[in-house]
Amino acid sequence: MSAFPASDGWSAWPAPAKLNLFLQITGRRPDGYHALQTVFRLLDWGDTVYLRPRPDGVIARIGAGAAGVAEADDLLVRAANLLKSDANCVEGVDIGIEKRIPMGGGFGGGSSDAATVLVALDRLWGLGFGEDRLAALGLSLGADVPVFVRGHDAWAEGVGERLTGITLAPAWYLLASPGVHAATAGLFQAPDLTRNAAPAKIADFVSGTALGNAFEPVLRRREPAVEAVFEVLARIGTPRLTGSGSGCFVEFADRESAAAALATLPPGINAWLSRGVGRSPLLDAVARFNTGASPSG
Repeated sequence: MSAFPASDGWSAWPAPAKLNLFLQITGRRPDGYHALQTVFRLLDWGDTVYLRPRPDGVIARIGAGAAGVAEADDLLVRAANLLKSDANCVEGVDIGIEKRIPMGGGFGGGSSDAATVLVALDRLWGLGFGEDRLAALGLSLGADVPVFVRGHDAWAEGVGERLTGITLAPAWYLLASPGVHAATAGLFQAPDLTRNAAPAKIADFVSGTALGNAFEPVLRRREPAVEAVFEVLARIGTPRLTGSGSGCFVEFADRESAAAALATLPPGINAWLSRGVGRSPLLDAVARFNTGASPSG
């Protein structure tokens, strides 16, 4: 039984994970941030955010959040407070979460959770902010938040916020978590991180030009657990790192091939399957809510 039942006024909203199909750093911007290029691929797997509006203006996290994250620092709470402040809204909300996305894995869990709060509360509070305004708010919470607000696979540049829609071939993914929490800030300071990659074009990616992940060699050298998972996954395909986290993945054309590969992995490898989706399940939840149905279907 859910800890956040609909009978108690809760609504359930998906917060899908993502993969970075490549990630390179092309330089440093005048503001000190690194200029990136990447492709975001959304997945049909992720966290579930639970929301229950309340009339007293209080924003409260109910139950456990992400491990080791104080309520005031939780992106779920920060997103709700940001939206409430920007809208000068008198409403409040209780927030709960069912976490599946591992922290520090590069699967975008915190950013997706924040985006789901922004998008869902825009509906529940009747604000009508719309996608562009919500994406701009989301950027102040994290560079990956806008792609989750917009809800489509995308080619991304800048710090990751300049998005161009891209159509990706159907694919399934074998995902693996080495259990290492990779701290993004520390990785950006790594002396062996390549920061001057030649800028690529969308056509380069589409044509199959090999575009890697700048953080992969750094993490593989630093973290034995990441290197060990890469060595295992190399037996079934071409492993890649996602984002600046420790999560790894191998792409397959169909579920049957991915499942067969998963079955060959040795015990002790934390791995599972997920399907790539061109449209976020959050957008489907919003569409259902707009018809008066439950967002969870």
